[in-house]
Amino acid sequence: MESEITLLIADDHPMVRAGLKSMLSDSRIKIVGEANNGREALEMVLKLKPKVILMDIRMPDMDGIQALEAIKAAKLDTRVIMVTTYRSTAYLLKSLSAGASGFVLKDISREELLAAVYSIAQGTSLVDSLFLQDVLRNLESAEKTNESPDDLVEPLTAREMDILRLMVEGLTNQAIGDVLGLSAGTVKGYAQTVMHKLGTNDRTQAAVKAIRLGLVK
Repeated sequence: MESEITLLIADDHPMVRAGLKSMLSDSRIKIVGEANNGREALEMVLKLKPKVILMDIRMPDMDGIQALEAIKAAKLDTRVIMVTTYRSTAYLLKSLSAGASGFVLKDISREELLAAVYSIAQGTSLVDSLFLQDVLRNLESAEKTNESPDDLVEPLTAREMDILRLMVEGLTNQAIGDVLGLSAGTVKGYAQTVMHKLGTNDRTQAAVKAIRLGLVK
């Protein structure tokens, strides 16, 4: 049996929180708290340590991106899905740069939302591939990180670099396997090793870090 996913909802509108809570009614998900601003969300995350957070971007008293940055600075194993009304490349770029694992719009269906939470809890990425490619292109011209590939715990092997390039393109494990002649399970193992070496816990952040380090263009 799959372990229960603990989840926190952060949104400044009670009606939105109620709607998300209703949509997330599922035996595999346990909603451990609700926050109505970014500061409250940060305090609750530090106390409750949920597996996943649904975080609104525009909130008072510390917005969602500021709260996300603070959560990541605390080095918690909590994955954050940013939720917004706006399909904004700027918002997505800021969210991914700050450490978000996913990005969804508020008109998402119940089935899509549940799938998003399950995916993020398992460490996979959750951003439309074309939307993500647009953001990654912007990252290439953005300010680079002070890190370098030499700072990695271990260098990536040639095969791991092949896997990483295809991860950046947004391909699934099965699709990567089809390209490289590997099983989806083998690709998953490689992907986990790549994420570990990059110091990330999901594919979206692995793609962002790969671009920032200049490993992939």
